[in-house]
Amino acid sequence: MKRGKLVLLIGAIIIITLIGCGEDEATAAVETLTSAEEDKEEEIPVIEEERIEVEVPKTFDNLITVGIVNNNPDESAYRSAIDKDLKDTFTEENGYSTSFVYGMNNDEQITAAQKFIQDGVDYLLLSAVDSTGWDSVLMNAQDAGVRVILFDRTINTDESLYETSIVSDMNKEGEAAVAWLEKQDLDSYNIIHLQGVMGSAAQKGRTDALNAKVAADAEWTFVTQKTANWNEDNAQQIVQSVIDSKEAFNVIYAENDDMAKGAVAALDNAGISHGVGGNVIIVSFECNKWALEELLAQNWNYDGQHNPFQAFYIDQVIKIMESGGTVAEKVIVMDEDGFDATTITAEDIVVSGI
Repeated sequence: MKRGKLVLLIGAIIIITLIGCGEDEATAAVETLTSAEEDKEEEIPVIEEERIEVEVPKTFDNLITVGIVNNNPDESAYRSAIDKDLKDTFTEENGYSTSFVYGMNNDEQITAAQKFIQDGVDYLLLSAVDSTGWDSVLMNAQDAGVRVILFDRTINTDESLYETSIVSDMNKEGEAAVAWLEKQDLDSYNIIHLQGVMGSAAQKGRTDALNAKVAADAEWTFVTQKTANWNEDNAQQIVQSVIDSKEAFNVIYAENDDMAKGAVAALDNAGISHGVGGNVIIVSFECNKWALEELLAQNWNYDGQHNPFQAFYIDQVIKIMESGGTVAEKVIVMDEDGFDATTITAEDIVVSGI
């Protein structure tokens, strides 16, 4: 890593020379001057030394340089929260000089990453749109001495090409939600399952756990299982169609908060109660602040956290490497909570809401 040095050189040279005088004359001259100065001593005002505070301007030479290639923060509240968390952490005050680029596709992100590598950043932080196509970029980074840390998403490449990845465990999120549902001890579980974008890591993890439970337990059945593509309106339409069909259901398992919101809108329009003490249990994921407020009001039942607060983990990894250490784990799974409407607090919303 580049480090700058500030060197201050302060010197004072005073030369007193008596030229053209003999020794006796010189001595007499000095004595005369000394006597004159002593006579005037009381007339000379005493000036106290004034202490001047000099602020040394901050330079970028001693900061850790970081290039961050991220997804579009406007895509969702979750992505906006990731972006804000990164910007709040990777600041000059915390010892970083940071640049951000947002790519809508792999080509844009690869171009941005190559530019950061050419600029000689110390660290490249990457949340890739696509999990493939990164081999040559990461090889270039390694050759240039740029350390790569993945966050939010992993990519399909050799593990030797990056330091570590900071991720959520989507399967664990789904397993925690299903375990919570089991504890509700219903006589039967008739489930409307609203899936996210098919094939995404979040959809697969949250779906797999529920699929496994339904396959293993005859009391758990799907009334319908459809993708609403993370979309509130699509979710409302799916739930409305089930209501219109007169099929009985008592659980809505929505794979994000927006879809849960759409589902609840359909229930409200039909006058169907939900939440604590209601006829329909609402399970969701993400933990938007407004969704957790629905839990606090007991209108929903459970919300599983999808943790956007990843900057802390990345910062810790960088500090370890800057101190000469190494990170053995190629995958660091973040801590994530699940919130129950009967136990959530206002503080939980402040701390964990996005």
